[in-house]
Amino acid sequence: MLRKLPYLLLSLVVVLLFSIFSPKETSAVSLKDIPAKYKTEIDYLVNKNLIAGYPGGYFYPDRSVTREEAATIIGRTIGLNGAQRQTSFTDVNSSSFGSGYIQSAYEKGIISGHGEGIFHPKNPITRGEMAYLIASAFDLTEKSEIYFNDVATSGTLFEAINKVATAGITVGYPDGTFGPNKSITRAEFSVFVARSLNPDFKVNVQSKPTGERIVSAATLNVRSGPGVSFDQVGVLANGSKVTTYQYVGDWVYISYGNIQGYVNSNYLKGTNTPNVGANVIAIDPGHGGSDPGAMANGLKEKDINLDVALRLKKYLEDAGIKVVMTRTNDTFISLDGRVDYAVKNGADTFVSIHTNSATASSANGTETYYSTAALNPRAESSKQLATFIQKRLIEAWGTTNRGVKTADYRVIKATPLPATLVELGFITNSGDANKLGSNEYKESAAKAISLGIQDYYNWKNR
Repeated sequence: MLRKLPYLLLSLVVVLLFSIFSPKETSAVSLKDIPAKYKTEIDYLVNKNLIAGYPGGYFYPDRSVTREEAATIIGRTIGLNGAQRQTSFTDVNSSSFGSGYIQSAYEKGIISGHGEGIFHPKNPITRGEMAYLIASAFDLTEKSEIYFNDVATSGTLFEAINKVATAGITVGYPDGTFGPNKSITRAEFSVFVARSLNPDFKVNVQSKPTGERIVSAATLNVRSGPGVSFDQVGVLANGSKVTTYQYVGDWVYISYGNIQGYVNSNYLKGTNTPNVGANVIAIDPGHGGSDPGAMANGLKEKDINLDVALRLKKYLEDAGIKVVMTRTNDTFISLDGRVDYAVKNGADTFVSIHTNSATASSANGTETYYSTAALNPRAESSKQLATFIQKRLIEAWGTTNRGVKTADYRVIKATPLPATLVELGFITNSGDANKLGSNEYKESAAKAISLGIQDYYNWKNR
């Protein structure tokens, strides 16, 4: 695959959008097949002689660019030797038009292939690979909390895609995905380039309405950006009908009267979607104070539990759910004291956050518990709560799914409320511990638990 490239000259993007065999110069008006939604940006590039069509006046907007074409373009741009010759890749013929550039790029460490002497020259470049290219070519460095549902929130791919999104070059697809593994078309990449070159084309998420939705939470915070760390700019009441614009991951830009900003799309519904309604939930960060809980790999359970719980509180409150915290700092509270506090403060549900441990360091994974104490009338609700949370956590973390289990832990047995105890992962396992100590994973755990709780309330209020 393409490695991080040196800063590329503008000719890189110029050539990439041409046919590899340098088609004849074509005016924008003579191209017959430019999609209307891309016409302004493509016309801009054509009129500046930055891109051209093919013979017959066609642009072929849905065609993709191959890896061989990309290597040739890169080679031409940075002045590599393009003489056709034998390469280090068994699947690149010496007579192929890009063989010289492929070998030169390989020798310079610009490309590495797919291992075992394979390059896959005819494979298209993906949208993810092009994000690397655009981010490097235009020296993009700024990042933000923008994310996409199908891109992990860490790693080099995330950073490249985040940079192009933060720069206003793309907002992904309307469903909140980016499609990093999809091949990028000539039309899509033309738009990327136009936005990279001309600030007038940079995307603004509130540019075009995509529909109307109804607020399903008791109240819903509106924020200045797509994430809970952005400033609150307004509050919407349950039942408010908002106009939606572009989705960014789970967030969507909305307008409601004089209020504009981002809300979490999980708390919007259509007319037939169950209403979450007003609820009060007790969040219990396990251990605390003189009781550190499990300790291993430089981590303390009490600290992890509290960190995730405080992040969870923010997500839930953003959804209009009242949160009762059994502790908000490093304080020791008895097990019965936690239960009593939740009940006295009007909670209707109880979730306890914990971190697992084991003698064997190989033990790993996520599990969630509920109690089946004798004739417990809330057992079914507790099981559903545990199931929803477990499902969301496994989806978010990708840890071993140890399942939903029963146990009579005091905080979930003694409470009269539907209750569950979450074991995020094993602090004694190095792999789990890496996630438990990561801010990104703790944030994703909080978000996942929040969504699981929302799933439960929708089930309960159905």
